[in-house]
Amino acid sequence: MDVRIVKSEARSSYVPSSSWRRLTTLGLAIGLVCGSLLTPLAAQAEDISPQLIDQGHRLAVAADCQACHTDVLHGGKPFAGGYSIHSPLGVIYATNITPSRSAGIGDYSEAEFARALRQGVRRDGAHLYPAMPYTSYTQLTDTDIHALYAYFMHGVQPVDVQAHQTHLPFPFSIRASMAVWNALYLRDRRFRPDTSRTAEVNRGAYLAGALEHCDACHTPRNAMMAESSSRPLAGGMVGEWFAPNISSDPVSGIGGWTDEQLFSYLKTGRAAGMAQAAGGMAEAVEHSLQYLPDDDIRALIAYLRTTAPQRDPGESKPAFTYGAAASAEPSLRGLSGHHDREALRGGAQLYSGFCASCHQPDGSGSANQAYPSLFHNTATGLPNPSDLVAAMLNGVDRTVDGRQVLMPRFDRQSYVAQLSDEQIAEIANYVLQHYGNSSQRVTPGDVFEARGGGKLPLIARLQPDIVPAMLGGVLVLVLILWLVWRRWHRRFQG
Repeated sequence: MDVRIVKSEARSSYVPSSSWRRLTTLGLAIGLVCGSLLTPLAAQAEDISPQLIDQGHRLAVAADCQACHTDVLHGGKPFAGGYSIHSPLGVIYATNITPSRSAGIGDYSEAEFARALRQGVRRDGAHLYPAMPYTSYTQLTDTDIHALYAYFMHGVQPVDVQAHQTHLPFPFSIRASMAVWNALYLRDRRFRPDTSRTAEVNRGAYLAGALEHCDACHTPRNAMMAESSSRPLAGGMVGEWFAPNISSDPVSGIGGWTDEQLFSYLKTGRAAGMAQAAGGMAEAVEHSLQYLPDDDIRALIAYLRTTAPQRDPGESKPAFTYGAAASAEPSLRGLSGHHDREALRGGAQLYSGFCASCHQPDGSGSANQAYPSLFHNTATGLPNPSDLVAAMLNGVDRTVDGRQVLMPRFDRQSYVAQLSDEQIAEIANYVLQHYGNSSQRVTPGDVFEARGGGKLPLIARLQPDIVPAMLGGVLVLVLILWLVWRRWHRRFQG
């Protein structure tokens, strides 16, 4: 390389030749271009800090993502999907949301990730079903979306296994129809604090409305399976389970609960003399609520205290006030076949044979209330006995602080006893009459309906007739158009 040395009286220096200067200039230009391209990547890499990933993890726990996107029953890996959600319209399988590029969301940009959470639209443009509560997640802030994205892309192990695909019956299989549903019912708005409320209440409102998506289960739904905005948190059916009223009403809601009772229930799934979590609520406690900081639990309680009270028609006293201890054991002594489970008949004998060993002959439950009292219990005192039936069919299973709470199931998958619809109804009615709301009654038909996933909403009941109705509508439209054309044609010819 041509480099000349020029001597000076003051000092010696190297003066590059013209070819060297041109090469240096070119190198500098390339460096500036590369630097401008790499700067965003470096900034992004710097932005994805362990603290941000940890924040995203805590948000994912609060949003209860793992409960639906991990198929624990079949040994699925975290967030790999495959969990089956039995909706009234058919079985919906949760998707793989690991950063796998072949099976998960590894190719999603942050904007595409945000659109899926807030608008229910996948990267390929297909619509998600609102079993994924994007109608609640739409309130998530940009900051929290960013942290969630960092966690799922950098804090979750990729699983290159495709989850089961959802195949609903026609016309629900047409995902594009969800665009119309979204236009009607999706309020695509971010959470905005109410300046008239305290910071704690606003925090609770954000947790309940966005992350924990309480309204998705505890608000009744209309004929189109959208939340009824006129009765927020007034309670609603979720399959065969009833998510009770959690508004501030002192009779129908949680207004009669103390802060300590609410804290215990949200944190552990049990409030002595009040209620215990089962079904979807047990999953929420196990996978999400028990891990929330105590301040967040208190914020949730503070917010629920401010909600508009929703009184259920016909209710005059809280569900947890019903019932008292009562035992039918003396009347059963000496009965033939009393200890032969196959020969048990009637609610008293069936209760004695299948329930009394845990819940006690008088319904008072075990001493430590791991097996709860059946009186002063919302499951038996509600004007809707669905939870009582669902608990007998599906059992109760939740693990909190490393301790499992387990009640065996008595449906056709039971390893203890497979009870018939009539037997479940007999036990339910015995419990209601002796320990709960005696104005309620369960029929074998109710149990049969619960086995199938609960009462179908109108849109699901109409499903077999939708296709013929659509065809009929098309034929009527064609006929009208033909008559219009014929009249116009005659007038034109005339």
